[in-house]
Amino acid sequence: DNHYRIDAAFVQIETDEGVIGIGGPIPDHHAYIIEKSLKPIIMGKDPVATELLWDQMHRSQVHGRQGETMMAISAVDCALWDLKGRWLNQPVYRLLGGPTRSSIPAYASMLGFDVLDAGKVTARAQEYQAMGYRAQKWFFRHGPMSGPEGVKLNTDLVMTVREAAGPDIDIMFDAWQSWDYSYAVKMIDRIEECEPRWLEEVGMADRIDTYRKVKESTTIPISGVEHEYTRWGFKRWMDAEAVDIIQPDVNWCGGLSELLKIAALATSYDLTTIAHQGVTPAGMAFSSAQ
Repeated sequence: DNHYRIDAAFVQIETDEGVIGIGGPIPDHHAYIIEKSLKPIIMGKDPVATELLWDQMHRSQVHGRQGETMMAISAVDCALWDLKGRWLNQPVYRLLGGPTRSSIPAYASMLGFDVLDAGKVTARAQEYQAMGYRAQKWFFRHGPMSGPEGVKLNTDLVMTVREAAGPDIDIMFDAWQSWDYSYAVKMIDRIEECEPRWLEEVGMADRIDTYRKVKESTTIPISGVEHEYTRWGFKRWMDAEAVDIIQPDVNWCGGLSELLKIAALATSYDLTTIAHQGVTPAGMAFSSAQ
């Protein structure tokens, strides 16, 4: 009764030399895509030719350049990088050019906590601060459909977290893609004084102009784009100057091979890249190396 059950599947790639690579976790329907569509492409190929294999998988899925198919490609690509590291007997971050740091700063993701009770919010914020986290990310529960009361509750959350955490702790807030431009501006006017480190996913994916207009209206850094895929998708956001921080997900955007290209592209736009799901093995390798 006091536990949350998680069942996870992984993709394992095996070679005739006995070296393996593991990627994931993946849902069952991604496993189906891998088995039916991607496995025939990589079978019998050189497993360390990650650039070639990624290109062939991508080209074969002309109607799967985003979404579930790209997530399946991501799992295979991460497994191939794991395999390459095992074959060379080196941690993957070294293969990516790292290490660039001896430790990685972490923030506490406060997902699942009751944000409607100010007392509980204060207690949780102080509890995780005492654990040593220098940053916390909280999640709004209200959008335009909640009306003025929702605006007040969202504002109260930000005020409570800032007061509990104090001025020296970074606080971030995720809007779950549930806002639109006018609502975002209304909320920003109320919370800007609390100086959030960033405001995440203020609108639905693909609504690039909404993000651009919100970004132009505030000093709060705007982050997002975790639900985008490949360097070509991310380039649209960069060209539009729609966000300050991009958050590609190594398990979604095309795998480690593609995340490296997205991050390299971002440097030419002077953007910060903070990998979504950075605590996965591939995400940790990326963050250690870049």
